[in-house]
This record gives sequence, structure tokens and C-alpha cells, in this order.
Amino acid sequence: MSLADELAAAGGVAAPSQATARLRDLLADSLRHGAAELGQKRSGTRDDPVTVALAADGERLLAAVPVSAALHADIGALSDRAWLLVAAVVGALVDLTAPPALTTPEGFALRVGESAGHALLGYPARGLEPGELEEFGPLAFEDHTGGIDRLRAQALVVPAVVLGEAILRDPIGSHHPLRVAEAVRRLGGLPAEPTSVEDHEEAVLALLGARQAPSRAHEDPDPARRVARRILQRLDGMGKWGGYHTDFAHLARGFAGNDRQLASDVGEALLAAGLLAEKPSVGQRHVFLNPRRAGDIRRLIESGEEPSGLSLDTK
Repeated sequence: MSLADELAAAGGVAAPSQATARLRDLLADSLRHGAAELGQKRSGTRDDPVTVALAADGERLLAAVPVSAALHADIGALSDRAWLLVAAVVGALVDLTAPPALTTPEGFALRVGESAGHALLGYPARGLEPGELEEFGPLAFEDHTGGIDRLRAQALVVPAVVLGEAILRDPIGSHHPLRVAEAVRRLGGLPAEPTSVEDHEEAVLALLGARQAPSRAHEDPDPARRVARRILQRLDGMGKWGGYHTDFAHLARGFAGNDRQLASDVGEALLAAGLLAEKPSVGQRHVFLNPRRAGDIRRLIESGEEPSGLSLDTK
């Protein structure tokens, strides 16, 4: 029997305690299956969708997502579609909890932990009743996941005890993509839609503030390297890793005069070196920071150290 069938038979969020062990085992199986599906060309089907489990424990709204729990620290832990699913879940959590306006970095509230070996997201939700979540949670989730290409997904609301002890912590990094996703939704955007993220870029950067240990890229004496560091720093500041991408033409934003063409040339060099990766899109070239080159990217941003394979001779 599937998790959805077993949950329905047990009474949903009103399931008795004796059903907990069985539901917990089925949830673990469902998360493992969903994680495998997210690695395929198409993830989930109408009859067997990728499943996210929601729960309310009286203080928090929780979501068990079929992606690696390393998400809290490792920006390269997820595939593009897995990240878009996570971003959609963040959007749904914000919608369901209606937090106050986000005006300072201290206002970020999303936390992350682990459930059944997979990522567990949490958001403050004092007073949210499980029955209310059971009614509205799947609808909010569907609103945010319906447009994700090649994904069939569903949200099931389970008793909070099924998720186990929820120990949550801040995402590591002041500009972690999870924080970007939260900011985008609280500013009225859709965090699972990269174009919506771009629309709110300036406001998000203003909220996140300067990166921890900011670089001095603007002082680099080499023009091409200075431009490369500024491009990478801006993309990193907006969490443009993997699932979050940007139009290649936008790499020249913020540059004036001859530096605009230089920025385009440098962007091509960053692609050729594999520091940026490309996602084909209809009529556009979309690029993002390559998570597998995170170390090289951070060293170039922070110290100007050029990795092997990067040629910034744009003449």
C-alpha cells in the first residue's frame, strides 16, 4: 500500500499513534523513491507522483522533501529539478504561514534539518492547526509546483510525529539559495521561477546585504579579471547555483561603456572554463554557477586566483 493510501486509511492527520511506525516506514520509502525520480529525465507520474510530506507541530510548519539533507551546506547537492522543487516548497511554506514583511536579514525564518535521511524544511507557524494544513497545504504546494517542467508532484499532510524529532538550523551561508527563495516569495515573487527571481534581484540583494568576508573585486588591476570577479560575485550573491539561472545577456548588468562588451567576452570565457554552466532555453541562453566548481569560483572571487583552464585574454 502506498503512503497516500495508508495515510487515508489511518485517518490522515488524525491517525492513531499505533499507525505511526507504519507511516514512518512508508514515508522513508516514498522519499527514497522521490529522490531517485528527481534524477530522471521526467520525475513522477500521474499515478505515482514525487511526494513531499507536510506537518504542523503547533510551533512550526514542516516539510520533508525527497532531496539530500546536505542541502543546508552543500549548494551542489541537488540537481536543477530537485532545487526547483525545494524552492516551490519554500514558496508554499511562506504562503501557508503569512509571515510579516521581510525588512532586515534578521527576519529570515526558514530552517533546515533532516527526516528519514532527507531534507526537512521548517517555518514558524504557531497556532497552525493540522486540520487546516490538511485542507490548504496540498493546494498551496500545487500552486508552486504546477509549472515545473517534467515534474509530477504531490503534498501529503501527515501527523507531525511521523517526521520524527525535528532539529532545525540556519542554512549555512548568508546568501544560501534557500534564503534567496524565502526572500523572493516574501517580496511577492515565485521562487521556483528563475525569471521571477531575476525580477526581484535588486530587492533581494538589498535584504541579504554584503556577503560574509566580501571580496575586493572592484580593486583588481586586471580589467578582465576584475569583470570576471564582479560577475561571479553577483551571481553568487543571488544564489545562482544550479536551479537558479540567469539570461546570459544579463551578465553585463551594472557595467558601462566598453566594459559591457568585455563582460560578454568574459562570460564566454567563464563558460568555456566550466565555471558557468549553460541551460538551453527557448530563444535565450541561460547560465548558472557550476556547483562542482564552487571552490574555484570562491577563490577567484575572493583572491583573484585564476583556476586552470580559464583564459581571460579577451583581446
